[in-house]
Amino acid sequence: MKKLIFLCLAFFLALPFAQAQNRTLEKAREKEYKTKMKEYKKEGWKLFGSSRSLDVALLSHYDRLNNLGEDGREVVGIAARFKSKNVGKQMAVNNACVTYAQQAGSHVKGRVVSDMAGDGVEAGDEFDHFYAAYERAVESEIKGEMQESYSIIRDNGDGTYEMQVYYIVSESAASKARIRALENMAKESAAARQYAEKVSEFVREGFAE
Repeated sequence: MKKLIFLCLAFFLALPFAQAQNRTLEKAREKEYKTKMKEYKKEGWKLFGSSRSLDVALLSHYDRLNNLGEDGREVVGIAARFKSKNVGKQMAVNNACVTYAQQAGSHVKGRVVSDMAGDGVEAGDEFDHFYAAYERAVESEIKGEMQESYSIIRDNGDGTYEMQVYYIVSESAASKARIRALENMAKESAAARQYAEKVSEFVREGFAE
């Protein structure tokens, strides 16, 4: 009975602190949204490919990220100085995939090189080739796991445009793409098979340590 009373007391004492934290977080999110909207308007960005307003698109974007929590990651694809909006959109999509692949590859390389160094083994040129190939494989596989959130565009005033496409990636879902990339490489490359056992545990992880 005493234990139950203690737990109830601890809960009610902690409640005001949790509520204060939530209010602080909400204020920070509201400030973040307002700052971003001011930036977009000042720089001449407009929503592309949607009938909704930029305000709603940005709020929805933040909501999805908040709901995913630590599993959610924002990836931005950028395209500059293009004339065809369709071409620009594809450029931005490709850029987002490259950006994600580079982040995933850097994480794996850092972990594996550190682990190999701990074992007294130096990563040579063969591993560098494997690492570069892994990035390309992830770039190819990740497209199906990237959910487009919203796109913005602005006129450069000289007949060309710039575009930014915002994606939300679930790391738990994206891990499947990284695993597929490694498995496909292992079928085709002796170097991949050599490093597969050491790399596979890192591939299954997100970017966080």
